[in-house]
Amino acid sequence: MVARNLLAIVVMSLASAAQKDAAAAAAGLASPDPAIRTHAACDLRELGSQAAPMLGRLTAMLEDGSPVDPAVCGDRTWRFHGSHDTTSPGEQAASALVAIGGPAKDPLMKTLTHPVWIARRNAAWALGALDASEAVPALIDALKDNDAGVREQDAWALGAIGDKRAVDGLMGALADAAPGVRRQAAWALGALGDRRAVVALTKCLKDADAGVRKQTAWALGAIGG
Repeated sequence: MVARNLLAIVVMSLASAAQKDAAAAAAGLASPDPAIRTHAACDLRELGSQAAPMLGRLTAMLEDGSPVDPAVCGDRTWRFHGSHDTTSPGEQAASALVAIGGPAKDPLMKTLTHPVWIARRNAAWALGALDASEAVPALIDALKDNDAGVREQDAWALGAIGDKRAVDGLMGALADAAPGVRRQAAWALGALGDRRAVVALTKCLKDADAGVRKQTAWALGAIGG
C-alpha cells in the first residue's frame, strides 16, 4: 500500500511538472520574437503527447516561416531540409505535432488546403512523418498544389507512408514542371517498389535534369526494374 501511494505521488508530481513546462512553452508561443516561438515549439515537442492541449496553437503556427538560427534549440532542432541555413517556428511546430501523435492527424490534413503555402508544406511533412495512411487521398490531391515546394513535400510524404494507392499520382508527378518534384516523385516510387511505375520511370532516364535521372536510376534499381 505504501509503495502504491508513493507511486501515485511520483506520477502526480511528474504530471504537475509537465503541466508547468507546457504552460511555460505556451507563453513562448505567443512571443513577438520568432526565436522564442521556435524554442517554445521545441520544448513542446519534448513533452510528446502531453503537449496535446497546445494542438490548436501549434497547428496555427505551421504558417510561421520566420527565419531563425537553427542553433536556437541546440541538438533538439528538427531540420526541414539539411541544406537550409535557418529553421522557423512553423517547422518546429510541425515536429511538435508529430510528437503529439494521432490527435494531430486531422488538423494536419485540414491544413493541406491552408491559404499559406508554408503551412501546407509543413503539414505534408508532418503527415509523412506520422505515417498517416488516412491522409493519402488528400496528399495525392495536393500533388496538384500551385507551389512546387509543397508538391515536392507531398511526394516525399507519400513515399514515406508507403501506400500504393499513391502510385498513379506519383507517376503523374514525374511530368511536373519542377525538377525537385520530379526527383522526389521518382524517389517515392522507388520507395513504394511497385512495378507499375517501371515504364514511367524508364522514360525519366532521359530527363533534362541530371538529378532526376540519378534518382530515377536508383528507383528502378529499388523496384528491380
